[in-house]
Amino acid sequence: MARAESAEQVAVIGAGSWGTALGILLCRNGHRVRLWGHDPEHIADLRRDRENRAFLPGPALPRALDPVADLGRAVDGATALLVVVPSQFFAAVLAQVAPLLPAELGVAWATKGFEPGTGRLLHQVVLDIAGERDLGVLSGPSFAGEVARGLPTAVTVAASRARFAERLAELVRGERFRAYTHDDLVGVQVGGAAKNVLAIATGIADGLGFGANTRAALITRGLTELIRLGVALGARRETFMGLAGLGDLVLTCTDDQSRNRRLGLALAGGASVQQAMAAIGQEVEGVVTARAVNTIAQREGVEMPISEQVYAVLYEGRTPEAATRLLLDRAGKAELD
Repeated sequence: MARAESAEQVAVIGAGSWGTALGILLCRNGHRVRLWGHDPEHIADLRRDRENRAFLPGPALPRALDPVADLGRAVDGATALLVVVPSQFFAAVLAQVAPLLPAELGVAWATKGFEPGTGRLLHQVVLDIAGERDLGVLSGPSFAGEVARGLPTAVTVAASRARFAERLAELVRGERFRAYTHDDLVGVQVGGAAKNVLAIATGIADGLGFGANTRAALITRGLTELIRLGVALGARRETFMGLAGLGDLVLTCTDDQSRNRRLGLALAGGASVQQAMAAIGQEVEGVVTARAVNTIAQREGVEMPISEQVYAVLYEGRTPEAATRLLLDRAGKAELD
């Protein structure tokens, strides 16, 4: 529990499952939270039910959490800002928020993805829209439901300056929530975004009945793809051995709480992408991220065969079975190439 004198007013922008879970965590730590959502009806439901029945049913909203539909009210008096909206809406929402922010207020986010169309990392989007200020990202193996229920969790907080990273980490640290700081802003973002594509691949493989050996191979070779992409974009290789790399990759690829993994399972079962997404009922970040990863990999000349096949299944009509055959038919090579 945070000390009373350290309590802050936090604006959490995004009232989906992850934004709600982080709002609950922050209140548990002794802070006050205004949780903004774009849909006034949804916000009215949150205020009435004191529960996010649409996206995070079960955990009660603390009294210190105030759901609001007005952005100005959300950021008024805020001492910390955390953006938690899907990557395809990140720039549009930030463009609405930025004019309301004092110059000294840093921008942190817990969104995992690239900007659609451009393939930019989100810190580049923030700099473009909100100007020079402290930047930070929270990432790592963290299912929203488990965080909201207070189950033990560890994440990484990376920032443009060490002081801001420590401030963000201190904000979210709690009795059962451990936050490590990092200075590789690029690597932490790449790991958190690109692993979602690989989770779709493992879901497909499991849905086709390929077993544990295949799953382990996909995770291991998928980690190689994360490292290649990250290094090409300026990240450090060792970042991907941590929570925001290997940790998040293992979590997302192996547990059915992962929407990306569930999408892969559905595709293997014969559902179309649209049918699978409709059944899940929430944003599946790996779908839009697969397109961004494909664009970046081609631009940078990075070999990412697993991600390439996921892209082909999602956007080119390739069947999961055909994508699997193409991966298995690849020529042999040295493991560390």
